[in-house]
Amino acid sequence: MKKIKVWFVTGASRGLGFEIAKAALKAGHKVVATVRSNPDQLLNQLNGDENLLVSILDVTDKSLVTTSVKAAVDKFGGIDILVNNAGYGLLSGVEEARDEDVRQNYETNVFGLLNVTREVLPQMRLQRSGHIINLSSVGGISGFPGWGIYCSTKFAVEGITESMAFELLPLGIHVTAVEPGFFRTDFLDISSLTVTGKIIADYDDTAGEMRRQMVLTNKKQPGSAAKLAQALIALANCETPPVHLMLGKDTLAVYREKVAKIENEIKKWHTIITSTDHDSISG
Repeated sequence: MKKIKVWFVTGASRGLGFEIAKAALKAGHKVVATVRSNPDQLLNQLNGDENLLVSILDVTDKSLVTTSVKAAVDKFGGIDILVNNAGYGLLSGVEEARDEDVRQNYETNVFGLLNVTREVLPQMRLQRSGHIINLSSVGGISGFPGWGIYCSTKFAVEGITESMAFELLPLGIHVTAVEPGFFRTDFLDISSLTVTGKIIADYDDTAGEMRRQMVLTNKKQPGSAAKLAQALIALANCETPPVHLMLGKDTLAVYREKVAKIENEIKKWHTIITSTDHDSISG
């Protein structure tokens, strides 16, 4: 018999978050969908489903995080699946990025994720069950020109996810980093993406070229958000979920290319790599 679970999905007003919330409701689960504003709009889009609670939440506001999580537990009795989806992109060469843009990207993509996770974990530890799904990115697997700051936030998500997976498994709680490639959402729209206002000519062939390519890529990405949502339903139903789940052929290709490059570097530098231990360390 299928177990009805309580999902808590951040950033559910559009894009991947919206599709995930819709798919979870359709699968018969209870869903807390968080938005930064206009909760009635999402409620109407999801047909006022009785299994849905729409909650106002800015993940960078700890008081709102506390209120939103408490409302979820009060209404549904607990939280089984936390989907840390809220986040946005910053398209900029590393040197070009303004300090305030860098800090805000981290506030949302990293510290916001931590705010929600720390608020939900006491409930999951009490239950001795749960699954935290952190939306990372292909940019959490490999760096790209023009995406250095954004990639660094997703590298942080990867490290947090892997460490929590070790810490929480004995408590019956699973943690997974989901690494989507390019999916056809509004991620590359001006409403979701911050683009630096500072342009350095020396980076025109790298970060500049990426900016031009992203204009051409917008709305033509290969990934289907609805299919990603179905993949997450399958992930949440798995008794032994993976710590990493790459989604999209583009992500898989990037991963395999990176592994091959690292293996080649190991072969080339093996003597140096293995030369740095104390002489008393054998093997």
